[in-house]
Formats: sequence, structure tokens, C-alpha cells
Amino acid sequence: MAQVLEFKLPDLGEGLTEAEIVRWLVAVGDVVAVDQPVVEVETAKAMVEVPCPYGGVVTARYGEEGTELPVGAPLLTVAVGGTGGPGPAPAVEQSAGAAAEPTGTAASAESAVSSEYSGNVLVGYGTAGPAARRRRVRQTAPAATPAPVAAPAPAPAPTRQGPLPVISPLVRKLARDGGLDLRRVRGSGPEGLILRADVELALATARDHREPAPAPVALAPSVAPAGERVPLRGVRGAVADKLSRSRTEIPDATCWVDADATELMAARAAMNAAGGPKISLLALLARICVHALARFPELNSTVDTAAREIVRLPDVHLGFAAQTPRGLVVPVVKDAGRRTAESLTEEFGRLTEAARQSALTPADLTGGTFTLNNYGVFGVDGSTPIINHPEAAMLGVGRIMPKPWVHRGELAVRQVVQLSLTFDHRVCDGGTAGGFLRYVADCVEQPAVLLRTV
Repeated sequence: MAQVLEFKLPDLGEGLTEAEIVRWLVAVGDVVAVDQPVVEVETAKAMVEVPCPYGGVVTARYGEEGTELPVGAPLLTVAVGGTGGPGPAPAVEQSAGAAAEPTGTAASAESAVSSEYSGNVLVGYGTAGPAARRRRVRQTAPAATPAPVAAPAPAPAPTRQGPLPVISPLVRKLARDGGLDLRRVRGSGPEGLILRADVELALATARDHREPAPAPVALAPSVAPAGERVPLRGVRGAVADKLSRSRTEIPDATCWVDADATELMAARAAMNAAGGPKISLLALLARICVHALARFPELNSTVDTAAREIVRLPDVHLGFAAQTPRGLVVPVVKDAGRRTAESLTEEFGRLTEAARQSALTPADLTGGTFTLNNYGVFGVDGSTPIINHPEAAMLGVGRIMPKPWVHRGELAVRQVVQLSLTFDHRVCDGGTAGGFLRYVADCVEQPAVLLRTV
């Protein structure tokens, strides 16, 4: 007999707590193989195809395309362990959050579990063998709690029959204006005569019973401007959260300097003219960064706020800002300090293309220790970058353009670039940050400086 197993949205990477269903790759009733991708989801970091660790027939899907599910929520159920008997139980399309109840005997469950899941731990997805079966506990309905009995309201005065003992026309008008039925008023005058005081008392009592205390006057809410509302989720939401956290937690400061990049551009042209793979300008700037970080390791660090410690990191994993149709992402070049200019160029190209195709994995977007932001590609000269939390610094590079510059004592037209460094003031003082930026500028102006440290 087949057993219905539930596959939940796995942990898709560091710090990810939810994902949005972009596209279902299977339908209810489809037969899936072990580790076959069944749904494409978008996290705050990347688009990911999620494989199912079970093989069998899809009996239910949870959530329509566009639905956002938390990690651990059911994705789908699969009937596994069938032995040629009748077809699977009627498949049901269910809404997100509904629970599917597994069926089958204990023996068939053990057989299905042992033979119908992959057992592999897929990198980035966290899939593994299903957890041990949990015995269902029959719950008895709790005894009904008797509803509280409301205290009876005071009995109204009996309705008076016959002529009303009212003499004064003023009393009648007062009762009529107040909507008071005089037949329900007990008079305090001689022989039950209804006096003005009786009517006023009855009106005051009626107001106390039927009129709640006046609500405080609320100010009219300001009218929101008309326009399109875009939910802060996915990549945009992740960027908003991370930058807000950076601004909240990190006491950052920025310093900048103009540098003559003419010699660096000439060096790159000479490298590319020599044949072989072309070297990108970003790769040369990355090489300068990693050498500068070797001289100023304080900037390749992070702050452990809970322990109140600065953690200096041994390896440089260099992030770089990349603008994509889905928004800003920061892919990470791992072990950038051990790469050559050719290797850096190749890795920058691979990650940039993957970003454009929305094919970056969570591993490609995590683990950075320092970020290089080349905002010059947008045609701007300078910026004050926001640190990519939890890193400690970011180097910004503006556009390189011809400007008048004093070179060797004479005014000349040179290729000038503005460099800016935003750093966490907790990890170092301005002297360290200034020394780092000055070393970077010296290497840009005279690439031969690198020969002393290569």
C-alpha cells in the first residue's frame, strides 16, 4: 500500500526564512523521481529549483504561484511505496498552510521511507532523509466550559394602564422630547403623580444605560498619495532589511580621494595586447584591494556584538555589487586573495552572467568579507556606500574620465577616478582607513607599487 509523505520547504541558505513560489514544475497526479525539481522559488537571495527527496505520485500541492511560504511549511505530498495496486488516492489541490495526513500501516511506512527517498544532503537545499515517523496522539475534546451567565438587568417599571397621572404640560413635553414613555415612569407625587423630577431622573437613567462613553475624537488620518504600492519582499525586501540594519548597527564613516588612473589603464592595455584572456579593470582593482587588505587586516573583519569582539578574518572573500533586472545583488568571489588577475576576470564574468540569468545560488551570495562597488558603470563620479552588513568596509570606485591634472609639475589631461572607502569605525580609526585608501590610490596611480608585495 502506498504511503503519503509530506515534503516541506527546506532551508535554502543562510538567514533565509521564507520563499515565494514562482513556478510549479509538477502537477497533482504527476509521477516524480527522487531528487527531481518540483518547484521554482524566489528567495531574498536567488531563484532556486527545489528538488523533492521522494519518488512517487504527487497527491497535493500547497500554495499557488506567487504565494510566500515560510521555511518548514508543506510544499507538496507524494504517495510512495505503491506496489502495483490501484492508483493513488484522489489528488487534492490544497491551499497553503493545510496539513496532509499520512496514511498506510507502520510496516508499509518503514518500507516506503527506506526505499523512496534520496538520502542525499543537497548543497544549498538541506534536503535529507525524512524524520522518524511520529505517532499520532488521539486528542479528546476538552469538557465544554459553561458560558458565563450575564447578570440580569434591572427590571423596568411595569407599564401603566389607564390614564396617566400627569398634570403639567411641561412634564409631557419634556418626556416627549426625550423619547420617554410616561407609562413606564413611576411618579413620586401624591397618588403617583408624575413630576418633572421623575421625568428628569428617568431620562438620566436611560442615558446611562444606553449611551456609551463618548469615544475620543481621533484626528483624521492623512490621505496617502495615490500611486502603485510595491511590496518589500524578495530581493528588494532583503536589500531594505540589510541596509537598514547596517545603518542602525554600524557607526560608519567615509573618506575619499581622487587618483590618476592613467598608468593603470595603460598597464591593462599592455596586458591585453600581449595575448591570452582579456583582463578586466574590475579584476585589477580586486587585486589592489586584496593586497591592501593584507597590509590593513582590520578592514577584513566583522564585529560580534553579542561577545563584544572584533573578528579578523583570515581569507578575503570579495563581494562586488551587480545590478540585475531583479535588483541589486552582491555575488562573492571566494578566496580572492589566492586568485590571479585572469582567474578573477573569469570568476567575475561567471557570477555576473549568473546574476543576469537569475541563476545565482545561495552559496554565490553569502560569505563575503569585503565589498568592491564599481558604481562608475552608472556614469557617476562618487558615492558614500552603505556597508554590506556584517562586513566592516566597502571600497567605491567612480567613473574614470579625462580631467586636468598636475603631472610631473605640469598641467596635463589625465584619466582620473574618485575612490571612496566607507568603514566601520568600531574596527579601526581614521588613520587605518586613510592608510588603506592611500595605498589603493598609490597602486592605481603607479601599478608598479604592487611589485613590492606580490
